[in-house]
Amino acid sequence: MQFKVTTMNRLAILSLIISLSSASTQSVLAQKTMREAFEGKFLIGTAINTRQAKSNDPKILNVIKDQFSAVVAENCMKAEEIHPKKDLYDWRDADALVDLAERNGQVITGHCLVWHSQCPYWFFKDDMGNQVTREELINRLRDHIHTVVGHYKGRIKGWDVVNEAILDNGEFRRSQFYKIIGPEFIRLAFQFAHEADPDAELYYNDYGMDGARKREAVVRLIKDLKANGCRIDAIGMQSHVAFDTNLQEYEKSITTYAAEGVKVMVTELDLSVLPWPSADFRGAAVETNFEYKNELNPYTDGLPAEKAKEQTDFFVKLFGIYLKHKDIISRVTFWGLTDADSWKNGWPVPFRTDYPLAIDRNYEPKPFVKEIIKLSKKY
Repeated sequence: MQFKVTTMNRLAILSLIISLSSASTQSVLAQKTMREAFEGKFLIGTAINTRQAKSNDPKILNVIKDQFSAVVAENCMKAEEIHPKKDLYDWRDADALVDLAERNGQVITGHCLVWHSQCPYWFFKDDMGNQVTREELINRLRDHIHTVVGHYKGRIKGWDVVNEAILDNGEFRRSQFYKIIGPEFIRLAFQFAHEADPDAELYYNDYGMDGARKREAVVRLIKDLKANGCRIDAIGMQSHVAFDTNLQEYEKSITTYAAEGVKVMVTELDLSVLPWPSADFRGAAVETNFEYKNELNPYTDGLPAEKAKEQTDFFVKLFGIYLKHKDIISRVTFWGLTDADSWKNGWPVPFRTDYPLAIDRNYEPKPFVKEIIKLSKKY
């Protein structure tokens, strides 16, 4: 039996080919990872812990490599981990993370050089247990920064030089660094980091950066650092956001910091779906703790569809802002790899089950990931 090719047949065949091609294209696009989708727009990153950096589990290694173009250490580069004793530096965990990122072709951020929390006790005490002098603390600060930054010179793109030095009211945090050295400890830290690696980018990192008073204080800090000849490349907005975060103020901070001649990085992004323990409490101070109550932990058996939809809608709005300002924003980093790893499961209320990140407990991208990838095609 012969098949007669008519004009109608040709049109039908052509239509089928186009349809299959379109479906195939859509399928390929749907399979894009965040790393692929945001390439050329901004880096998309994750914070990983030591267990993950040293893991041989394909699920862990594949999601780190496939979904993210940048990594940052969650804890292993903080002073108490990498410099636990005055005359001891422990590079093992941090080296493992850097090695992993280099194998994956990922950009590495060092976090963090100076922070009031997770700093070893010895840093501020002499051998007799007395508070060190201003001169001695400056020497210790210089040694720490020169040694850590120098160890990774040429391998780490940039450093969170100082972390969380400004309070929500715009005043300097009265940390031990501030009390012993004075506010110029920030300037000195940036100076020492630049001395150790002149090619490394240098960042100031903090939470609550969308608040007006902190925003004004950070602008003053940028101006002060530049006036004193210090290099500062970007402001890190941690972005531990909530459903009631004012996105107009959030966006205003992005453009305000950029107007000072620096890039903006979203450095510790997560969105808790759980109730706040207090109507008056916001922020991300790690020292804050509230008592566990069952009503503060409502989703132990999984996230309801309506709450997942609310999270998706919020992240789409948020990434709309990031993509709109892709000329300003150089990196967006989720603070943790999967929901199971997030610090939000234990803060500010312990023993909760939260769902704040892009990757679920089964190492699969969550529904909102597909939506922000789709959104990326418009920019």
